[in-house]
Amino acid sequence: MFKATLNSPAIFINSIATIGELIDEGLFKLGKDGISFTAADRAMVAVVDFKISSQAFDIYEADEDQMIGLNVTNFLSILKRCGTGDRLTLNLHDSKLDVLMENGSRRKFTVPLLELRQEEVPPIDQLSFTAKAVFKPNILQSGIDDAEIIADAVMFETSDNKFLMRAEGDVSKTELELEKGNESLIELLDGGVKARYPLEYLKKMIKASKISDTVSIQFGKDYPMKLDFKGEKCQLSFVLAPRVSDD
Repeated sequence: MFKATLNSPAIFINSIATIGELIDEGLFKLGKDGISFTAADRAMVAVVDFKISSQAFDIYEADEDQMIGLNVTNFLSILKRCGTGDRLTLNLHDSKLDVLMENGSRRKFTVPLLELRQEEVPPIDQLSFTAKAVFKPNILQSGIDDAEIIADAVMFETSDNKFLMRAEGDVSKTELELEKGNESLIELLDGGVKARYPLEYLKKMIKASKISDTVSIQFGKDYPMKLDFKGEKCQLSFVLAPRVSDD
């Protein structure tokens, strides 16, 4: 038996919307302590890791841990029908997931479950990073928007107690710089490293800023990057492969 109710479901819906930017279907774990989802995109360039605590829900009942396969795109299209002020309930029974929306009226959608096998996911817990920066998501958004004008990838760098985002094209370049001590830079671990990452993916991942007031970025020289967006009783993380270069 599984039932979960949110009187304010925005944080859950925004999380699924961001997941849907990268993953079209996958296995959700309905656990006794909350809901989680971990999957790699089809190109194996990025990994999504999502967790929302049972304590984030107004009602949460799960008598056992179980996995259910969902089409994320279809699930999201239903969740988007949830209006402001609607109460959202997820109810699993008879191998189907009912999605209830209540606000004066009572609307119900039934989502079929998919028979999916557990795909292999890179061991992201074993990654070890040499640089870290924590700041407001709008800083990362600005750096991404600036870089997109110039190139299709952006360089992240920490050196001399600074965090930098740089992009270079054939004739133009852009740079965003934050020095340690700047109030916008909440934390900096200066590893003296740099790595380049594809903007196509970063543009999708930054949408997780709707659930968090800060973003944590960890990376290494030509090494995968981990982005963490932590909300109240909810976390959405991404691991992104680098675009290796010679410079």
